[in-house]
Amino acid sequence: MPALNVEFSDRELEDLRQIAKERGTSMKALVREAAAADIARHRALQEGAEAFRRFFSAHADEFAAAFPEDEQPVKGEGRVG
Repeated sequence: MPALNVEFSDRELEDLRQIAKERGTSMKALVREAAAADIARHRALQEGAEAFRRFFSAHADEFAAAFPEDEQPVKGEGRVG
């Protein structure tokens, strides 16, 4: 399995040791778990954003009608002033 060397400050390393000890796990497992959780969170945010884009695209006309002030003026329809 590929590995990654990660550098921590002395304070961070001590904090990691303490947290791992409190949880009854190794520092390696603690860091791996944190990274895996962040990866899962990132994927979920990407999937949520994509679902929103699909929903917004499918209902663009309804959004435009509900929020006309947020619509960009079509070229040639701007204010004259």
